[in-house]
Amino acid sequence: MGFTEKQESLVKESWEVMKQNVSELSLRFFTLILNIAPSAKSMFSFLKNTDEIPQNNPKLKAHAVKVFKMTCESAIQLREKGKVVVADTTLKWLGAVHLQKGVNDPHFEVVKEALLRTVKEAMGEKWSEEMKGAWTEAYDQLATAIKDEIKAEAAAA
Repeated sequence: MGFTEKQESLVKESWEVMKQNVSELSLRFFTLILNIAPSAKSMFSFLKNTDEIPQNNPKLKAHAVKVFKMTCESAIQLREKGKVVVADTTLKWLGAVHLQKGVNDPHFEVVKEALLRTVKEAMGEKWSEEMKGAWTEAYDQLATAIKDEIKAEAAAA
């Protein structure tokens, strides 16, 4: 079916709202990931040897913002390009890092749940089933692109 004009519009609209508060929302997103799957903490070097989610950890903040922005920005390009557009070198790097960390399908589901909850909280009354569908489609497309790269990296290894 692809990413519709309406879905693109919903993602763009919500991203414009969320950009105003991207640092806080990014931390919320990451906090949700770790609340849903506490064992994921061991996948991040900057979170090892700590029992709490360090809200003031600059590496966590930078990583959270990067992940959140990449997800949102790649979603906005979906309809125009018909596929996830992330620089090939970035996608290759993502595949290699995710393979090295042992990321698999359940991890992608955790991130999707955290993303949807973050967007829902950020959008408040503007949140709708349509918006949820738009973000789900956008995230699933990005996750598929990263999973394909993980498979390619594993095959090349």
